Amino acid sequence: MSKLKELIDKYCPNGVEYKPLGDKDVSIMQRGTSLTKKNATEGIYPVISGGKTPAFYCNLSNRNGETITVAGSGAGAGYVQYWNEPIFVCDAFSIKGADDVLTKYLYYCLVNMQDKIYATKKGGGVPHVHISSIDKFLVPLPPPPVQEEIVKILDRFAEYAAELQAELQARQEQYEYYRNKLLTFNKIGGGTQSVIWIKMSEIGTFIRGKRFVRTDIVNDGVPCIHYGDMYTYYGLYATKSKGMLRKELAPRMRYAQKNDVVIVAAGENKDDIGIGMAWLGDEPAAVHDACFIFKSDLYPQYVSHYLRSKYYHKQIVKYVSEGKICSISAKGLGNTIIPIPSYEEQVRIATLLNKFDELVSDLSQGLPAEIKAVKEQYEYYRNKLLSFPKYKLSA
Repeated sequence: MSKLKELIDKYCPNGVEYKPLGDKDVSIMQRGTSLTKKNATEGIYPVISGGKTPAFYCNLSNRNGETITVAGSGAGAGYVQYWNEPIFVCDAFSIKGADDVLTKYLYYCLVNMQDKIYATKKGGGVPHVHISSIDKFLVPLPPPPVQEEIVKILDRFAEYAAELQAELQARQEQYEYYRNKLLTFNKIGGGTQSVIWIKMSEIGTFIRGKRFVRTDIVNDGVPCIHYGDMYTYYGLYATKSKGMLRKELAPRMRYAQKNDVVIVAAGENKDDIGIGMAWLGDEPAAVHDACFIFKSDLYPQYVSHYLRSKYYHKQIVKYVSEGKICSISAKGLGNTIIPIPSYEEQVRIATLLNKFDELVSDLSQGLPAEIKAVKEQYEYYRNKLLSFPKYKLSA
């Protein structure tokens, strides 16, 4: 940091100039080119579209070298990424630094504005972010030596965070491996105890929740579980709900009771449908109609672990209806087979898998806590390093 201070004192002691992102002295902004998977030839070049990962890979590129992309539409509209390889920019737009602006420096400026960029989304069903949405955003322009030093500092933070994330990913894969082994009752960990394989519809009952919308969620009301929060908030089990539902809606709702399992039955991605959460709260929770309440005598946390296993998801994909929103019916869920060991064995397996889950998910301890701390530190310094006083003429 001392070197950066020396550079600032040398090159820009009176502050820096701020210019619009779209200014010719700041960047070159270009729209993508339309391309569908159907019309493309498979290849090695990532096709950057509306998501956070490549839409597919094709045999040609339309951008080379350092490139920033901003996703153009869909749930990930506005997402900022940096590339240093040939890519094909499709339903997105690209940004490269002008002559005296490092592309990587510009990338960090845009990441620092990520929430502001997301806030420009327009459109009802499918949100969009356009070049015109962000080209007026002001960017601080210190001289290149200062930009270079800022990039070096932020790269070190990003690399360390990536190393920790890779280690966590390895642990998650190990956890998933043992979960799949345990829940298909192979010799590794699963034991040789007696197991019955049975349809879920024969061991329990599925009850669809009742419709409510986000605006029905308030600070004071009855506990409720919205289907969207099943993807973004809830884990394997919960004792408290994220939101509360307006009390006047309570009589017409359907509720998960303690030890029921809530199963999400709709979403944008068919691979995520069917995950479950054991409701362990003392109060009943109103459940959204894009979820089912599964009632059975099974140990609830055993069920929620099973609902995240590879074997289970291989079964349900054939029952998922695909469209703008993917969904599955109670009949489809009920047709899936679940292994039933003794109740004591269900508890043992769930307890073991809970410990694994804590190692890879609990933000209060271990590697997840360290990753959280590094990310917070990185965001703090990124914001601090990119906050320059505006240029003033010296007296």
